[in-house]
Amino acid sequence: MTEQGVRRTVEQVLALAPDAASRTAGSKLGVAGPWSGTGSGEGAVWGLCEGSGGRPYQTVVDLTGPAYRCGCPSRKFPCKHALGLLLLWAGDEEAVPDGARPPDWAGQWLAGRRGRAGAGKARDGAGPAGGPADPEAARRRAERRAERITAGATELEQRLADLLRGGLAAAEQAGYGWWDETAARMVDAQAPGLAARVRELGAVPASGAGWPARLLEECALLHLLDQGWLRRDRLPEALAATVRARIGLSAAPEGPPLRDHWLVLAQYDVVDPKLTTRRIWLHGARSGRTRQLLSYGAAGRSPELSLPVGLAVEAELTTYPGGGRARAALGERFAAPAPAAFRPPGTTTAEAAARYGEALRDDPWLESVPVTLDRVIPVPDGDRWQLADADTDRSLPLTGSARALPGLWRLVALSGGAPVTVFGEAGHRGFTPLTAWPADAGEAVPLC
Repeated sequence: MTEQGVRRTVEQVLALAPDAASRTAGSKLGVAGPWSGTGSGEGAVWGLCEGSGGRPYQTVVDLTGPAYRCGCPSRKFPCKHALGLLLLWAGDEEAVPDGARPPDWAGQWLAGRRGRAGAGKARDGAGPAGGPADPEAARRRAERRAERITAGATELEQRLADLLRGGLAAAEQAGYGWWDETAARMVDAQAPGLAARVRELGAVPASGAGWPARLLEECALLHLLDQGWLRRDRLPEALAATVRARIGLSAAPEGPPLRDHWLVLAQYDVVDPKLTTRRIWLHGARSGRTRQLLSYGAAGRSPELSLPVGLAVEAELTTYPGGGRARAALGERFAAPAPAAFRPPGTTTAEAAARYGEALRDDPWLESVPVTLDRVIPVPDGDRWQLADADTDRSLPLTGSARALPGLWRLVALSGGAPVTVFGEAGHRGFTPLTAWPADAGEAVPLC
């Protein structure tokens, strides 16, 4: 199979959909009827789809991204037409022939997109308008922001002291207003990480029985982050970098890029009113490292970066600074995603819990770590579920209730009472399953 001709499975295409409604709508367009002028070649797939207007929608997918362009007014990426085109390409070789040359409307978009990508690489390290950066101006800006954050962290320390002095019961009576006002003050101090943690605290008093203990724990972690910033000059560099990242200071990836065949372990979106964050987990075949890519989209729009679960892409990744963190930046890609014949090595539930504990030494605010569990069986535990080791008496509880895990029943059906391999995130709330494989052989099954 050539780079541009790797035909994905239906499951891999549907994994690109931004939501369930898009999967349903895209599936209806994955037939030859509404399409004309289809073809694939030069790392792209294109076609014309009949729509509600008088002119068909021009739809093209750049497989090297993947990236999408369609003439429809949808704000979703990929839209239902791009999904339908990929489904048709995946399932009917005659309907979308290989080896064709893109028509002008598709070729112009592809050339422009790839040209911009090349120009972006050439501008790395340049200042405004492609000129050299001004290091002195950058230093002054960084100093001014650090002063604002220090003032905000000092104010937050005082507010937390006042809260604890008055008793946690006051937090329940104050409602969200006190927390929202405090978060706004942290935004003014240019400390978005502090603001986000403060907003999360506002929901704790309404979280049910035992909320005072949970609120005290979260306030302690927030106090620890405050103190980490105020005393950052005394911290080891890796921990100081973690504190800066948790506060909300952006940093460039560091070190030489690592080239590997990266297996796409999982992909899921976290949505809030202002931003959609896409998290993609990758595992290197040679390096054995697990890294996370983050991609962002404005409210109501899916991020552009999308990699099908179960495929592998040969690419370079560069890791961001910070102890205990696995975030990386995606660099040059050398081939389109292709089927992979390997899986990440698995571990036991006890080793997974120990791995999370060890990671907390480098990043006390870490919610979870990526873990692949080998030979585990999903079993019910009251109104919750757990993953039990097939060969020991140990287990890990799943996060939330069965109702809060939409992919749980796919996991249970895949297992059927037999051991499976599961990738997910293990943390203080339990284990969140994201992808599973049958014990012996078979393709990855996304659970999110």
